[in-house]
Amino acid sequence: MSDLTATFEAAVANSKNLSERPDNATLLQIYALYKQATQGDNADKKPGFGDMVGRAKWDAWAKLKGTPADDAKQQYIALIESLS
Repeated sequence: MSDLTATFEAAVANSKNLSERPDNATLLQIYALYKQATQGDNADKKPGFGDMVGRAKWDAWAKLKGTPADDAKQQYIALIESLS
């Protein structure tokens, strides 16, 4: 396992123990970076208008299309560190 992957996994664990809950925009960014880092580009079907939360998550992830997994991991780590 690479150092980046180990650091990313530690940041994922730390994200569950933040001192205060981030705002919704930050939570969407955390979600999107995690998905991009672990699954790559969003290939899921876009949720309908009735699923506002699912649609917001889908949109946030779709904005990261083309971002390499390692870049997404580094951005995720930096974001979690800034919130800790």
